[in-house]
Amino acid sequence: MHIHTLFPKYFLVCATLLWGFANPALPAHAQPSGQELAQLVHDRYVGDDSVSRQIMELAPASGQKRVRQLNISVLEKNGARSTLLRFISPADIQGTGFLAVEDGQGETTQFLYLPALNRTRRIVAGQKSRSFVNTDFTYEDMERRPVDDSEHIIVGDESLNSVRCWIMESRPKSGSNSQYTMVRSWVAQDMLLPLRVEFFAGGETPTKRYAVLQLENIQNIWTETKVAMEDLSSGHKTTLETTDIQYNTGLSDSIFTQQALERW
Repeated sequence: MHIHTLFPKYFLVCATLLWGFANPALPAHAQPSGQELAQLVHDRYVGDDSVSRQIMELAPASGQKRVRQLNISVLEKNGARSTLLRFISPADIQGTGFLAVEDGQGETTQFLYLPALNRTRRIVAGQKSRSFVNTDFTYEDMERRPVDDSEHIIVGDESLNSVRCWIMESRPKSGSNSQYTMVRSWVAQDMLLPLRVEFFAGGETPTKRYAVLQLENIQNIWTETKVAMEDLSSGHKTTLETTDIQYNTGLSDSIFTQQALERW
C-alpha cells in the first residue's frame, strides 16, 4: 500500500464525496481544456462500489472538539452514483442517515433520516446551501454537480507538496442553482483528483477551503483517506478520516432506497 501525506499544516473531504487512478485516455501532463478536465474528474473511476468506515471530527477555532463515527456505502451504476451515509456514534446522532441518488440525467435526490423523529425529509433545492448535520459541508457539497452546469477554465498549474496540479476555475452558468459564484480546484495531473478546492460566494476571497491531507493507493485506486473542510471566516473545521475501505464488494441496489434508509 502506497501512502502519500499532503498539506500537514492544513485541516481542510467531498466529496463526496469521492474522486483514483490517472485516466489512461489522457497522457500524463497533456493539458486538456477546462471542460475536458472537469469531465475527467467527474468520471474518475472509484470502483463499482465501496464500503468504508469514517471518523468525523468537528473542531471549532477554540473550544471542545466533537467526534463522530459513520459508515458510507457507494454504488456506481451506468454512470450514476448512489451514496448511503449512516452515523453510528455518538448517541445524539446515532442512526441518522443520508441518502443521495443520482438519476443519470444530472439531477440528485437527497434524503435525511432522523431516527428521533422516525421520519425522512427530502432535501429540496432551496435547502442545499444549509449545513449538513452541523458540519462545514452543505448539502450541495454532498453531491456531484453536473459538468455542464458550469463553465470550466484552466488558469495555471502549481505543485502542491511536489504533486503537479492544474488550477481549474468553475463558474455556474446562468440559471444554474448554486450557492457558489466560483470554485477553484487544484487537480493532480497524474491522478485527476482535486487536492485542494476553494469556494467563493460573491467576493474575491474564498469562504471555505477543502483539502486532501492523505492519499492511499488501495486496490489500485487512489483514495482520499483524510480530508477536511474549513470555514475560513469562523475557523471551524470538519475532518474526515477513513479507517477502513473496501472496493468492488458487490453491493445491491436495494440498500440505496428510502425504505432501506429508514431501517435502522
